[in-house]
Amino acid sequence: MTIIGFVRHGVTDWNLEGRAQGSHDVPLNEAGLEQAKQVAERLAGEQWDYIYASDLSRASRTAAIIADAKGLPVTGHDIRLREKTHGRLDGTTEQERVEKWGSGWRDMDHDEEPVEAVLERGMQAVDEIARRHEGSRILIVSHGAWIRTIMSGLVKDVEIKPLHNTSISIVRKSEAEADVEWECLVYNCTEHLGA
Repeated sequence: MTIIGFVRHGVTDWNLEGRAQGSHDVPLNEAGLEQAKQVAERLAGEQWDYIYASDLSRASRTAAIIADAKGLPVTGHDIRLREKTHGRLDGTTEQERVEKWGSGWRDMDHDEEPVEAVLERGMQAVDEIARRHEGSRILIVSHGAWIRTIMSGLVKDVEIKPLHNTSISIVRKSEAEADVEWECLVYNCTEHLGA
C-alpha cells in the first residue's frame, strides 16, 4: 500500500511578514529551522522509505533535516514540487499591493501561475513518484499552496484549509473503492509543534 506524507516547509521571514513567496528562494529563519527539527524528530519515529523535496531552499533544507534524523538521503529534488508563482505579486505584502494597485488588486491580472498548471505539474510528479516506489511510504516536502492544490486533486472528502508550517498531511492509495484513488488519513497535523 502506497502512502504519501506531504510536509510543508518551516517558517521564513517572508511568512511572518505576510509576503507572497512563490518561486522566490527564501531561506528558513531560526524559528523555521527549529520547526524542521521538531517535525524531523516526530518523523524519525515513523516508518518512511523515501524523501522528495522542492528544489527551493526552504523546502530542501526542511527535507535535509528530516533526512538526517531518519538516516536517509533525500531521494530527489524536483522543480515540479515548487510553490506556484504569484507573478508580480511575489515578494509583496497585501498592504503593498493595495498601495500599488488599489483595493481592486485581486481582480487584476498579475501573471500568476494558474491553479490548473500547478495541479498538472504537481500531479504528474506525484504520480511518477508513487509509481516508482509503489507499496512504499514516501515523504514529499513542499509548499503550502502547492500541497493544498495537490490534496484537492487527490482527495474529495477533505475541506482544504491553509496549512501551518511543517504540518503533515498523509494520503493512502485506496484499494477498497475503484472510484476513489486516494484517501486522506491526516490533514494539517502539527502535534510535533505542541499545537
